[in-house]
Amino acid sequence: MAYRVGIDIGGTFTDFALLGSAHEDVRLYKNLTTPEDRSLGVMQGLERLAQMEGLGLGAFLGACDMIVHGTTVADNALIEMDGATTGLLCTEGFRDEMEYRRGFKEDIWDPTLRPPPQIVPRRRRRAVRERIMADGSVHLALDEDGVREECARLRKQGVDSVAIAMLFSFLNPEHERRTAEIVAEEMPGARISMSHRVLPRAPEYDRTSTTVVNAFVAPRVADYLERLVTRLEEAGYANRLMVMQASGGVMSVDYIEGAPVRVLASGPAGGVIGSAHVGAAKGYRDLLCVDMGGTSYDMSLVQDGAAPAEAGWNMHHRYLVGVPMVKVETLGAGGGSIVAVTGGVLRVGPESAGSVPGPICYGRGGTRPTVTDALLLLGILSDEEGFAGGDFALRRAGVEEAFAALGRELGKSAQETAYDAFRLVNANMVNGIRRTTASKGVDPAGLTMLAYGGNGPAFAAIQAGELGIARVLIPRASPTFSALGTLVADPTVDEERSLIAPVEDLPLERLRALWEELAARARESLQAAGFVEDEVTASWQLNMRYPGQNFALTFDVAHGTLSDLVWLDGNLGQSALALFNARHTEEYGHIREHELPEVTGVRLVSRAATPSPPVREGAAPSPRAAMIASTRPVQLGEGYDETPIVAGAALKPGDYVAGPAVIAETFTTIVVPTGWRAEVDAAGDYMLVRC
Repeated sequence: MAYRVGIDIGGTFTDFALLGSAHEDVRLYKNLTTPEDRSLGVMQGLERLAQMEGLGLGAFLGACDMIVHGTTVADNALIEMDGATTGLLCTEGFRDEMEYRRGFKEDIWDPTLRPPPQIVPRRRRRAVRERIMADGSVHLALDEDGVREECARLRKQGVDSVAIAMLFSFLNPEHERRTAEIVAEEMPGARISMSHRVLPRAPEYDRTSTTVVNAFVAPRVADYLERLVTRLEEAGYANRLMVMQASGGVMSVDYIEGAPVRVLASGPAGGVIGSAHVGAAKGYRDLLCVDMGGTSYDMSLVQDGAAPAEAGWNMHHRYLVGVPMVKVETLGAGGGSIVAVTGGVLRVGPESAGSVPGPICYGRGGTRPTVTDALLLLGILSDEEGFAGGDFALRRAGVEEAFAALGRELGKSAQETAYDAFRLVNANMVNGIRRTTASKGVDPAGLTMLAYGGNGPAFAAIQAGELGIARVLIPRASPTFSALGTLVADPTVDEERSLIAPVEDLPLERLRALWEELAARARESLQAAGFVEDEVTASWQLNMRYPGQNFALTFDVAHGTLSDLVWLDGNLGQSALALFNARHTEEYGHIREHELPEVTGVRLVSRAATPSPPVREGAAPSPRAAMIASTRPVQLGEGYDETPIVAGAALKPGDYVAGPAVIAETFTTIVVPTGWRAEVDAAGDYMLVRC
């Protein structure tokens, strides 16, 4: 027996997807997240999976070929501002670049919006005399004594992680490397992040910001992964732990430790990769992916079956992170989002009750009402059924009283307040989707919505109706879809290097040298993770823009192996121009016919093939109405009507459920509104369609 396990840690639940050679279907499990040490929740969940397979933990882990892990540790460090005490060493004259932020402000119309808290306050940003020019030549030698003096200042301030970001170091890293050597001598034990390793490209602010964020999150990520690896090894796991990256690929812990910033938003990326995989298998290549968990609501687009990672202006938790990321927009709207009245106005989120203390209905000490509490009061959830796989039951004690207290401030009943919270969180999510699709010039009505996360299916059809969407796909694995996505993702090395050159006069040998450098880096990293070169495919890419544009566009120029550069010849400039024009037209709707673009860098995406969970096609047999297990009063906008409750475990391919109805699945709840119908396809997945 060989197993592969995908894990995703959320703010409320840690999700598990188990793929075993002896059974075709993926097995799912949810375990409450343990915020005091998230590795404990991971180990508890693995022990439960072992029990489900009739094995002890050691035997189960010994049979695991691969464990793939998506983690929120880096995100939590930024959200909670609880990372390392970080210092920055930079080129003289660039000390305040982090605060300038290119003049960027998230909401230019809000005069009260404060800038983000500084990861590195000015007293810990230290400038040193040195200067490397735009051609990589040394204009001013590094002042090594000055570096030592600044290290002494940082040491006195308790700095334990140092970011080094110097001008044009991506062209000549000599000064950064020497500075790192001095830091290691003067500040023993401090973690060091060098910008030419974290993000070896221009522009300067992007590189500095990404390196500072990396330095800030690195100790927490490294400490957590070290604890988890130790626990796994002690319990009997003998293979490498693989970690999900924001780019949509996975890689070994050793690779991640070189740039932990790559795991930011890795959980949401897993869900998008899983969505693209399932959607393409079922014939739906243009998807609106929505993931509602306990803490957040994530939105993303899959177009023509792909969710490419974009490197560039990725503002993450108000900080720019320039590494490649699958584009995911996030709202503070989840099952644990707290419902409150502020200044006489009802608000939902972004603050969350998390798993501790959690919603009131969890019975774990929560006292503030949440979206999950509202769903219980509205009858969408029940205290008479098992919750999260039956591990515990919800409790009504205190829920109605909490909403009644809010209602008194609004002049409404507890039930009316709960329904208003339900409508408000729905409206917040619909507006978020509209912003996401509008920014890409996409009409959501032409998409298939794919809903996942523990709470996504309870809201999906209602949101789809607001957006004009006619189909909502809800896979059986949707409650742990981000964990499933980690099993779909390929081991990937995605890196780039800078080079500025006109497209009409490309320095072919310089391009070759940079791509060969990237290929050697990918080959080394993938081989260290246990993959042979024959399993690796390479996408050779260019970054290009018109002179004066802020952002470059990335596109493939060739596909092949890591050793295949035979296509790199004198025709590259002409073919690159044609590909850039097509990409620019796709993104912006036009090209500048009388202006030639320039190359700003090269990129190489290297992937090792691994088996993915099977997805069966969706054609359903002859339809038949499903059996109704019971009814209960549910408020879906038309008062508390007796509403059919259908047990999802009893549904077979071909069954359909006409709305209004509630389908109680093992780890999620599907709301079928009036005018909709849920159909079970041949694979056992749900398709909600408007009647």
